[in-house]
Amino acid sequence: MESIRRMEGKRVLVTGAGSGIGRGVALEFAKEGAAVVLHYWPTAEGAESAVEAIRQGGGKAKAIAADFRRLEQVNQLAVEAIEFLGGIDILVNNVGITMNLPFEDVTVEQFDTIYVVNIRAQFFLTQAVVPTMAKQGKGIVINVASTHAFAGMTEYSVYSGTKGAVVSYSRELALELIQKGIRVNAVAPGWIWVERHRQALGDPFDTEAAGRQVPAGFLGSPTDIGRLAIFLASDESRYIIGQTIIIDGGQTAIMPLTGDFRKERKEDWSGGHVPGFKKR
Repeated sequence: MESIRRMEGKRVLVTGAGSGIGRGVALEFAKEGAAVVLHYWPTAEGAESAVEAIRQGGGKAKAIAADFRRLEQVNQLAVEAIEFLGGIDILVNNVGITMNLPFEDVTVEQFDTIYVVNIRAQFFLTQAVVPTMAKQGKGIVINVASTHAFAGMTEYSVYSGTKGAVVSYSRELALELIQKGIRVNAVAPGWIWVERHRQALGDPFDTEAAGRQVPAGFLGSPTDIGRLAIFLASDESRYIIGQTIIIDGGQTAIMPLTGDFRKERKEDWSGGHVPGFKKR
C-alpha cells in the first residue's frame, strides 16, 4: 500500500532552517509532501542544500535570508514566503540564538540581541503571517521553546528567559488565534545533537556516552522534532491547543540528586507510616 503523505498540499515556513533543528524540520515537512520556505541567516549553504534535496525529490522549496535583528527583514520574509507559496498553512518559529555567560557579565547589547531575535522577531513574524491564515480560516503555528524553560543550567540566564517567554506567549496566543481557526502550540526540545554541539564540544565527541545520561539511552535528532511538528500540524492533534510538548528523551523527568535512575532504591523513606511497606 502506498504511504499517505500527511502534509500533501500544505505550505510551510520554517525559520532558522539553515542548520540543526530547523533544517531537519523543513526536510521532514517536505518528505511528507509540503512546499517549504527555509529561512536562514547568515550562511546560505545549509538551507540551499536542503532546497536542492527537496527539489530533486520532486518537491517545492525556496531559501530566503533575513536578519531577525531587523524588523523590516522579518516582515519582508513573510511577504516573500507568502508570494512563493501562494499562502501559508503552517509557521514553525524555530529561529533562536544563545550564549553561555555568567549572569553578572551579560551586557545590555547581548541581552537585547537575544530577546530581539528569540522573542520580538517571532512575535512580529507571526503577526505578519496571521492575516493570511485568518483569511483562509485555518492555520498552524508551532513555536520552538526549549527544556531550558523548565530546568536551570548555569550561564544561560538570558536564553532561558526567552524560552520561558515562548512557553507563556504560546499559551496566551493560542487563546486569541483559535478564534480565527489558527491552532498554536510549542515544542520544547532537550538535547538534540546538531552541528553546533560538535563545534562547541569538539570532534570527536562521544555521543553514545552522552546519550547514556538520558533515560531514552540516546541523544535526539532534528528528525525527532520534525516528526512531532508534523503531528502538531496535522488533524491528528486537532484537540491540542496552547500546549508546550517537551521532547527530551526523559531528561526533565529526572529529579536531581537522586542517584542512578536505573538502579533500585535501597533506602526506606516511608518513616514507617505506610502499612505493609518494607523495602526489599
